[in-house]
Amino acid sequence: MSKTSLAEIAKEMADIDIAILSTHTENGEIANRPMSNNGDVAYDGTSYYFAYEQTRTVSDIQQNPKVALGFSSEAGLFSKGIYVAVEGTAELIRDKAAFQQHWTSDLDKWFDRGIGTPGIVLIKVKANRITYWKGREEGEVAL
Repeated sequence: MSKTSLAEIAKEMADIDIAILSTHTENGEIANRPMSNNGDVAYDGTSYYFAYEQTRTVSDIQQNPKVALGFSSEAGLFSKGIYVAVEGTAELIRDKAAFQQHWTSDLDKWFDRGIGTPGIVLIKVKANRITYWKGREEGEVAL
């Protein structure tokens, strides 16, 4: 398995907006859902996503902060595409100053009162392990 730097993988991920966020449910199942990077794609090993407080996503994280993220470029595996898998730890942030740092106008269609929307939370996912597949190359990112 080859090794690459976080900066190199970040370049490859720059155009990927949607991630699949996987959490553990209370009965031990795995739940998946698409999440948007909200244009915040200068990846440094930490991702941020907004959600409503009352969602299953948030309750799953409260019970078990171990999560996974899956990223896939539009190109296919044997062209110039890349697939990235992140294993990480999630943290729930309820601070409006942190909301402001990661807010983009695209979020207004989901949260109609901006950072003042009642019941929103910021999910911060810090990577513990990152693996990738690019064509026939499979590797791990040095964190």
